[in-house]
Amino acid sequence: MNLLDPQVRTEPDAPVDPNWWRGAVIYQIYPRSFQDSNGDGIGDLAGIIHRLPHVAELGVDAIWISPFYRSPMLDFGYDVADYRDVDPMFGTLGDFDALIQRAHELGLKVLIDLVLSHTSDRHPWFHESRAGRDNAKADWYVWADAKPDGSPPNNWLSIFGGPAWEWDGERMQYYLHNFLMEQPDLNLHNPDVQQELLDVARFWLDRGVDGFRLDTINFYFHDPELRDNPALPPDARDDSIAPSVNPYNWQDHLYDKNRPENLEFLRKFRAVLDEYPAATAVGEVGDAQRGTEIQAEYTSGGDKVHMCYSFDFLSGDAPTGRRFAKVLNKFDALANDGWACWAFSNHDVARHPSRWQLGEEALRLYAALLLSLRGTVCLYQGEELGLTEAYVAFEELQDPYGIRFWPKFKGRDGCRTPIPWVQDSANGGFSDGKPWLPVAMEHLHRAALAQVADPDSTLAFYRKMLAFRAQHRVFAKGEMQIVEAREDFIAITRSFEDTSVFCAFNLANQAQPVTLPPGAWTRADDAPFEVIENEHGITLPPYQAYFGLGGT
Repeated sequence: MNLLDPQVRTEPDAPVDPNWWRGAVIYQIYPRSFQDSNGDGIGDLAGIIHRLPHVAELGVDAIWISPFYRSPMLDFGYDVADYRDVDPMFGTLGDFDALIQRAHELGLKVLIDLVLSHTSDRHPWFHESRAGRDNAKADWYVWADAKPDGSPPNNWLSIFGGPAWEWDGERMQYYLHNFLMEQPDLNLHNPDVQQELLDVARFWLDRGVDGFRLDTINFYFHDPELRDNPALPPDARDDSIAPSVNPYNWQDHLYDKNRPENLEFLRKFRAVLDEYPAATAVGEVGDAQRGTEIQAEYTSGGDKVHMCYSFDFLSGDAPTGRRFAKVLNKFDALANDGWACWAFSNHDVARHPSRWQLGEEALRLYAALLLSLRGTVCLYQGEELGLTEAYVAFEELQDPYGIRFWPKFKGRDGCRTPIPWVQDSANGGFSDGKPWLPVAMEHLHRAALAQVADPDSTLAFYRKMLAFRAQHRVFAKGEMQIVEAREDFIAITRSFEDTSVFCAFNLANQAQPVTLPPGAWTRADDAPFEVIENEHGITLPPYQAYFGLGGT
């Protein structure tokens, strides 16, 4: 068997649910930091295979694997040099096929990160494109002439700092890069580029993947007129997408992203997905001013992507009951036929226990709230262990984003440090070599194998809460209504067919009474929370939740 050839998907033995993604729980794996199998200090595909039982036993439905393609790794895989191969540091295509097979044996779907807005400047496509203005790929990237004074074509800025344009002396033009200058933007106005990217998606679907996480989904198209972005007034600036030290936040990004032309391409991408049984896609919407609107627009109508996530709950804003209600109501009003994916942490933001300064009880309560919302849920590796943001000294930083803006913004390395698997090892069982980022010493007491043996651990709580969610189908498939929302309290109902669940969350550090809505409610005794019930009613201790079962 030639492992370089895609493995054709065979028909499954059992019927495939095309809507498995609706209400699923997806576990994100950042492969560099999950498990190293060969002692080079970098996690790899074989390491993921070794640790997949941990993920399956957690009770999630799918995994999302961050990029593992061939890459110079300046942005750690998000600078792709070959879309159809595995970087040798992670393994081989054969390893990937083995990973797919093992995940499916364990009942896990597999989503992979697909980076379509840009490539590495070492990609052969870019080498050909920059060689001249009349070759076959001359228009595959976004090129523009300098202004008469030699300055860039417009005022667009890079998320990683500085202008979004880089001068190329070979072609004597500027090229667009919304991220690092080594990450030139593809020109999706070119139909040949679109077709090539759709073929890339087919390549991985033919290998057996169940779908994609689409990186920077709202960055695919730019304004062909290259108009300047207008300024944002200071009181409208938001640092949920870029840190406050970055003037990227000072513009209203009308023309460098969020373009209406993207909708038609997303329909083409959805048509490819629909060729495969139960394939799905979740898009990352990176926009501070209109993230919810784009999230709703891209998932509405059933003809674009299945689901999207924005940065509403990935920001530093205090997660109050009122804020939850505002975000949820806004999405519901904009896209009642769309579908959201909710997350508190990922590889781009500080881990939420540190970002929101949550203690152990509050951490568990917010996990329960996340898992009770209408939508799909993404959990980031280590979240189930209660990992906090790690401190990484400047001399050990790897992230170019953090290196540039240190010390006011320390970058993304603190959420990317290796997972601790065992407690009695300097490297936490992650690697026999020196890890690419240091294992946080404060994480060792939260090692996975240590928590497995503790029925009161954070890991045990996540397993119980995920089992509770799976036991009650209403959480995955049901409608949601917000019953009450205050700064320190939120209550919702979830309803599906003839079943309802009333969910109340005490976000305060003091006990609060709970008023049940009309109807007959019985406390769910399989929910992992403490509740006080007596003749006077129901009281929730600090950072506890009530789940009541009822009929409709």
